[in-house]
Amino acid sequence: MRSSRLAVVAGSAALVLGAAGAFVAAQAHAATAVARGWYGAAACVMPFDNSPPDLASVMSATGQKTFELAFILSGGGCSAAWDGTTGLSDPTASAVISTVRNAGGDVSVSFGGYGGTKLGQVCGDPQSTAGAYQAVVSKYGLKAVDFDLEEPEYENSAAIHNEIGAAKVLQQNNAGLYVSITTAGTSSGTGYFGQLLLNEAKSQGFTPDNYSIMPFDGGFSGASAQTSALEAFHGLLMNTFGWDSATAYAREGVSLMNGRSDSGEMFPQSAFQTVLDYVQSHKLTRYTFWSVNRDRQCNPPDNNGTTSGTCSSVPQNAWDFTRFTAKFGGAVPPPPPPPSPTPSGSSGGGTCSAPTWNASTAYVGGSVVSYQGHQYTAKWWTQNEQPDTHSGPNDVWKDNGACSGGTPPPPPPPSPSGSPSPSPTPVPTGSGQYQPWQPNHAYAVGDRVSYAGHDYQCRQSHTSQVGWEPPNVPALWLALN
Repeated sequence: MRSSRLAVVAGSAALVLGAAGAFVAAQAHAATAVARGWYGAAACVMPFDNSPPDLASVMSATGQKTFELAFILSGGGCSAAWDGTTGLSDPTASAVISTVRNAGGDVSVSFGGYGGTKLGQVCGDPQSTAGAYQAVVSKYGLKAVDFDLEEPEYENSAAIHNEIGAAKVLQQNNAGLYVSITTAGTSSGTGYFGQLLLNEAKSQGFTPDNYSIMPFDGGFSGASAQTSALEAFHGLLMNTFGWDSATAYAREGVSLMNGRSDSGEMFPQSAFQTVLDYVQSHKLTRYTFWSVNRDRQCNPPDNNGTTSGTCSSVPQNAWDFTRFTAKFGGAVPPPPPPPSPTPSGSSGGGTCSAPTWNASTAYVGGSVVSYQGHQYTAKWWTQNEQPDTHSGPNDVWKDNGACSGGTPPPPPPPSPSGSPSPSPTPVPTGSGQYQPWQPNHAYAVGDRVSYAGHDYQCRQSHTSQVGWEPPNVPALWLALN
């Protein structure tokens, strides 16, 4: 992850601290449990800098359940501190963690990052390094941690020996602790020092839950370069550890940077979708990004061609990129409050064969709709983003061109005057071989349904909604005939 390359807003602001004071491990362990796989989807947040967002609001808007709080550095000698300056007794981090856990989620904490003095550089050996980190694990009752090993520390073999050794000690001393290792990405997967890191882990007999690379700030020209780097890293994992292909993918992950990177690379929402498609199809087990602090639109949207720590420098809605980690973690993002009625159907009296776009319907990547005489395909999750004003290379809808004939627009929502509600739309039956698809039903991977004379198999667990009929969302349903 990156921090020092961006202008950091000093101080901790925009956080609701609540009743901070004492925050003991017992409270942390009483937090609502999340599925272990969610720790691989923990989106990165700086809780002290870069205008920290209200994470409860982010969770409500996106369905995200986990966040990775960054960064723990040396606070002077072999002792841990937030950003190297704020002690663990400060109430800010405790309040943020309480907020997330009270909303049904959990946090991971990242050790290291770009720049600063890392504990592995100043502690004398792996055991003392682990002791400093254990203070953080115990303070917050953590069930997941990430070792972010990059510049300048990973050029120091003694420091990496301490960090890898500390990770192994934490894994042994904290049953069930999720441990990931994150390092720099290159077109070859990772560079010389990244390979030395892997070699060190092998020599110590340490296997984390996940090894992730950061394919940005290295001359990456879009998502295809990133997926190529992931494929190359997959080969390095196989060659270094002697793993077969499936095992290497299962131990591999990615940490992205949303929008404009420090070096000026551009990674819009479409790039995130492409990488997510690769991650899911190859069964990688970690997909995260830097950072939720930046998951907001700048003013102007391109931030005058500069990179910011508090916004993405690309056109977006708030939390667009967090919705990708939510999707990876298994959530179906909840819809916002119903919007006001919008124009319906097509112009000129004709309508298209795909269902008419509806502002209150949540669409996922692959959904096809018609609007104002054109047909559009969603590139990623979207709701209340009008297709004709949100289409283009870096926006959510792909304009498939003009079309005609087919589905009438939906009726407008009822007024609040108490008038009768419209009758529900009948659900077409399928071939009869499987149960008919139904809205508001929880489907698991592998479930089969029939719809409109065809059969489908569920690709991704979700709760169905009107508008998510199987032919409209190929990202969720595989057509069997």
